[in-house]
Amino acid sequence: MDVSGLREICLGFPGAFEDFPFGPETSVFKVRAAVAGGARHEAKMFALSAMDPGNWSVSLKCEPALAEQLRAAHPEITGAWHMNKTHWNGVRLDGALPDDMIRDMVEDSYDLVVATLSRKQQERLGWARLAAPRGK
Repeated sequence: MDVSGLREICLGFPGAFEDFPFGPETSVFKVRAAVAGGARHEAKMFALSAMDPGNWSVSLKCEPALAEQLRAAHPEITGAWHMNKTHWNGVRLDGALPDDMIRDMVEDSYDLVVATLSRKQQERLGWARLAAPRGK
């Protein structure tokens, strides 16, 4: 996985955008639903990467039980640096993990974050995978 590949995956989700709140060397990928009438909702982060080829990694949100399983099975996955290690994994992108697995972890992170948005925001994003069925 290279920088452009990670960026392409992260920006491929509805409502996703790249931000640089920590300076130009750290990409923060966030999601926000567009709202009619110009009102803006707070964006939520689903991936963070220093984009440093010398220490290439990404921090991704993860279900706590799965996070522990992934860390036990893969030395490239650890608790994310400067993040809540119960909910965030640091994933080394040195080629040891398959790109498909990284893509799945990024998608899971995005889904976990979108699941915390209001139902209206989820609908605006066209996200329904984990959303409750209508009428419930």
